[in-house]
Amino acid sequence: MKKKLVLPKFKNEDEEREFWDKIDLADYLEPGDFIRVRFPNLKPTSRSISIRIPEYIINQVKIEANKIDIPYQALMKQYIAKGVLKK
Repeated sequence: MKKKLVLPKFKNEDEEREFWDKIDLADYLEPGDFIRVRFPNLKPTSRSISIRIPEYIINQVKIEANKIDIPYQALMKQYIAKGVLKK
């Protein structure tokens, strides 16, 4: 750690925002000061889309989803993620 960062008491959010805008954290922290954190309960943001899929594919996905007892749209998301993320 380079310099010790002393945080003042802020009267409001605007004052705090102004403080953080003016300082450079590189003056106070080095890469070794950081630790990796995980947020296991944080869910990724999702949004609704519209896509045309042949009926026979949807029916097949519904059959497969029923076999493993999950909603068919969740199974479709898994299939898409596997396809996109495969390396």
